[in-house]
Amino acid sequence: MAAPEAPPTYRLIGTRIPYIEGPLKVTGRAEYTDDIKRPGQLIARLLRSPWPHARIRSIDVSAARAMPGVAAVLTGEKYPTPFGVLPITHDETAIAVGKVRYIGDIVAAVAAVDEATADRALQAIRVDVEVLPEYTDPKTGVEKVAEPIHARGLNGTNIQKEVVQHFGDVDAAFAQAHASVRVRGSYAGVTHAFTEPMATIAEATPDGRLTVWSATQVPHYLHRALSEVLGIPMHRIRVIKPEVGGGFGGKSDPLPHEIACAALSLETGRPVKILFDREDVFVTNHGRHPTQNDVRIAVDAGGKILAYDIEALIDGGAWSSFGTVTTYYNGVLSMGPYRVPNFRYRGRRVYTTKPPSGAMRAHGGTNIRYSIELGLDELAEQLHLDPFDLRERNALPPHSTTVNQFRITSTSFVKCLKAARERSGWDDKFRKLPYGRGVGLGCGFYISGSNSPIHFTPKMPQCTVHLKADMDGGIAVHCMQADIGQGSNTLLAVIVAEVVGVDLDRVHVVRVDSDVSPVDIGSYSSRVTFMMGNAARRAGESLRDQLLAAAARVTGYPPEKLVVGHEKIEVRHRPDISISYIDALHAAMERSGALLASGAYTSPPMGGDFKGARAGTAPAYSFAAYVAEVDVDVETGIYKVEKVWAAFDCGRALNRLAVEGQIEGSIHMGLGQLMGETMNYRGSRLMNPSLLEYKIPTPQQMPQVECLLVGDDDPEGPFGGKEAGEGPLIATLPAAGNALYDAVGVRFHELPITPEKVVRGIELRQQSGKSWKGVS
Repeated sequence: MAAPEAPPTYRLIGTRIPYIEGPLKVTGRAEYTDDIKRPGQLIARLLRSPWPHARIRSIDVSAARAMPGVAAVLTGEKYPTPFGVLPITHDETAIAVGKVRYIGDIVAAVAAVDEATADRALQAIRVDVEVLPEYTDPKTGVEKVAEPIHARGLNGTNIQKEVVQHFGDVDAAFAQAHASVRVRGSYAGVTHAFTEPMATIAEATPDGRLTVWSATQVPHYLHRALSEVLGIPMHRIRVIKPEVGGGFGGKSDPLPHEIACAALSLETGRPVKILFDREDVFVTNHGRHPTQNDVRIAVDAGGKILAYDIEALIDGGAWSSFGTVTTYYNGVLSMGPYRVPNFRYRGRRVYTTKPPSGAMRAHGGTNIRYSIELGLDELAEQLHLDPFDLRERNALPPHSTTVNQFRITSTSFVKCLKAARERSGWDDKFRKLPYGRGVGLGCGFYISGSNSPIHFTPKMPQCTVHLKADMDGGIAVHCMQADIGQGSNTLLAVIVAEVVGVDLDRVHVVRVDSDVSPVDIGSYSSRVTFMMGNAARRAGESLRDQLLAAAARVTGYPPEKLVVGHEKIEVRHRPDISISYIDALHAAMERSGALLASGAYTSPPMGGDFKGARAGTAPAYSFAAYVAEVDVDVETGIYKVEKVWAAFDCGRALNRLAVEGQIEGSIHMGLGQLMGETMNYRGSRLMNPSLLEYKIPTPQQMPQVECLLVGDDDPEGPFGGKEAGEGPLIATLPAAGNALYDAVGVRFHELPITPEKVVRGIELRQQSGKSWKGVS
C-alpha cells in the first residue's frame, strides 16, 4: 500500500508572520475613527431613555434648538424607517419612534459645536411619556402580555423567534437508553468589552454624497442600512472603515448611532462626529444572550450517544439583532463534534426591556456546549468511562453528514483528543490529584463561515478580492473584509504574496472603502479566513496566470512548463532559465498597462429542505479538545486555572502566530464568562456599565496556554485552512467547569462560577454526606 502523500509546503503559508499593521499600531500611527478630524466638524450626543418601556407622548426640542452653538436636534419621526442586520427582522430605528424599549434607547440626537454645548442641549429637551409595563424576565414574555414590546412578537407575546426541530425518534431513544443525564444550565449575559469604543464620523457634501467613517465589522451591511433609512441610493454613500480596536461581534450590526450621526450631517451640511463613552458602549451591548437551557442526553451501555433533547429560553433584550440566527444556533450547533442520531430542540428568544443582545464571539455555540460537555462528563462517570474515551467513541467521522444534514468535510477531532490527553498528562492526573486540584476536558465545534448569506438579493459572491499590479512592482489589494485586529489584512497579503511568488512587502492591503473595495459581507461567523482566503487565492492565481503568459512570450516556453519561484518565474526542471517577477510584470503590461485581477468565493449549496435547514451550515467546521487544570482554595472558593492544553483543528494554520494569538485571546474571554463577567441588572437597569465594575480577568488570572495545532488540511479551505477566531473559545468553559468537579466534587451549572458559589457548592456536597477524594 502506497504511503499517503505528504501535504505541500509553502514559503509563507504556515509560518509565524507578525501583523503587517503592527508597527503602526505600537507606535500610535494607525488611524482609528477617533483620530479623524474633518474641517468644520460638529460633535453629536444622544439623549437616552431613563425608562425601560414607555410610549412617547411628545418631545419638546425648541429650547435645545434655540441654544447658541447647536446646529441640529433630531427626533425619530424624521427617519422612521426600521432596519436591522437581518432583513427578516427589521425592528430597530435610528432614533426611537413612538416608544422606547429599554433604558438607553435613543430618544433624540444633537449636533453642536462642542461636547459641552451638545450636553447642555440634551438637558434642555423635554420628553413626556406614558410608562408601560417593564419586562425583565423572558419567562413572563412567553405568554400573552398587556403591552408587547414589539408588535411583531408572536401572538401577542414577547417571543421574537421560536424554533422547533425534531430528527429521528428522541422518545424511543430515551426509552431504550442505558443511562441519561439532565443539565439545566443558567448563563448570565456578558458583553464584548473591546478596547475601542464605538465611533462614527459622517460628512454630507454639496455634491450630494455622504461619506461615513465608522468602527464597524460590517461595512457592507452599514452601507445598505444607511441607504434604506436615509433614502439615499447606495452609490451616493461612501463607507470607510479605519482601523478597528476589537469587535468580537459587538460591531457586527449596523447600529442606530451610525445612522443618527449621518442624519445629523445631512441636516446640518457639516461633518458630524460621535464618540461613545464606556456607558454608551455597555447599553448598546449586543453581547452574549442570557440563557436558560435544559439539556437531556441519552447513551447506551457502551457510552454511544443515542439522543439529545434540548430546550433553550433566550433573553434577547429590546431588539432582534442576530436573534433569529441565535435561536437556531443554540440548538443546531450542538450537532458536533459528536454523532447524534436523534435530536429534538425547542428554542425561544424573548424580547425584554433590557439592552439588546446580539452576536458575541462563538455566537450561539458557547452556552449550549457547556451544558452538553458537563452532561457528557456526568455520563462518563455513571458508566465508569474515562471522559476522553466516551468522546472518542462518539466522534464525527470525516466526510459524513449529521442527522440535520450538516456536511462534515475534514475533521481532526480524534487527533485533538489524543494530543490533549497526551500533552496534559491526563492519565496520571484525572481523579488522582489532591483535593482542591483537578483536571477537566471540554470539547468544541464551530462554523467556518455561514454557508447562507444574510441577503439573498442581488445574488453575488460572499467575498470578492481585486488586485492591481503596476510598473512599480507593488500589488494593491482591495476587499471589503474587515480587519478588526484578528489579522485578516496580514493573511490577505500573505496569500497573494504566496501565490504570486513575491516578497510580502510588495503587497499593500488598501483600507476598506466602498468606492473602491469590492463587496465582502463582513467579519462575523468566523467566515473571513475561509471565504476571503479562497477569493484572495483565486485573485492571486489570475494575476499569476497573466505573469506566466508574459513570461512564456519572453522565454519561449509555454505557460504549463513555467513555475513561480521567489521573485521570479522559471522553467520547470530548468531553474537556470528564468525571468524576474518585475521583468515579467513589465512584459505583461506592454499590452494592457497595469494588471488587474479578481477572485471571488461563494459557498457551495448545502443543507436540507426543512424550515431552518440553512442555519449552522458551513463549508467547513473547526474542532477542539481542551484540558484545563485548576487549583481551588476550598476555604475561600477562590480558584485559578493554572494551565490549558488547547488542541485545535483549524485545518492548516495559515499564520501560526495569529492562530496562537486567537486561541490565547479566546481562552481569556472564555474564562471571563466562567469566572465572573456578568451584566448585573436591577430590574431593567444595568448596574455595572464600566470596565471598573465589569470584571474582566486580570493578567494574573490568565493561565499558561499550550497550543496544539493538529488539524489536517481541509479539502476546500484556502491552502487547507479553516476558522480559528471563534471556535477556540468554546471548549474553554467546560474544560474548566469539569476540572472544578475533579477538584472539589461539585458540578456547577450556573455561570459565572464565583468564589461564593464554589464555597456554597462545597457546603451542599458536605451536607449531602458525599465525600470527595477522601475528604468529607
